[in-house]
Amino acid sequence: MPGAHGGAEQASQPGKTGRSHGSHVRGSGDFTFDMRPLGKRPGEFRDERRTAHAPDGLGSGLVLVPAGADVALDLRFEAVSEGVLVTGSAVAPLAGECARCLEPLTSTIEVSFQELYRYLPDPDEDANDGEERFLDGEHLDLEPAFRDAVVLALPLSPLCSDDCQGLCVECGARLADVGPDHGHGDKVDPRWGILAKLEINDRAED
Repeated sequence: MPGAHGGAEQASQPGKTGRSHGSHVRGSGDFTFDMRPLGKRPGEFRDERRTAHAPDGLGSGLVLVPAGADVALDLRFEAVSEGVLVTGSAVAPLAGECARCLEPLTSTIEVSFQELYRYLPDPDEDANDGEERFLDGEHLDLEPAFRDAVVLALPLSPLCSDDCQGLCVECGARLADVGPDHGHGDKVDPRWGILAKLEINDRAED
């Protein structure tokens, strides 16, 4: 995990910058980082931890990261010949409803990512093709990489608990609330009532 080397390692290596805790760029957003303190000499790195606010539209269906929720970022920026290599992790809250019983649920999600942000595209390359990421001048916008990592990691069928029993198929009651003795006797679903009047002959015809 980024930052696992700690300050002792950085202090023992000349040319490495220390951990920063809040180099926000005024007006740039919580996911934009100023790369000027890093420099462009390959091998230099800096670590940063930041609490950002989640952007809108992060999730769909049954679960999402609430807009504006606190996201804990733990990042390492490393200068390489092509640009800046970002390695990091993020922890964000989740909110939604259980896919089995439809009860509200809350949880957290942790994602890891590694992205190369290049300085400039090649002469014959379109910087807007979406396949590569580029620095915007001296600034790095981490939001697209963060968004991609979270969307890919979101559960398709979130559960309030691993052993959630869901809902009663007859009355819709939540089975965890009504208990194991819940039932409806021999009552037949009216949609299938006509089948109960049929006599089934299992003999094979000659």
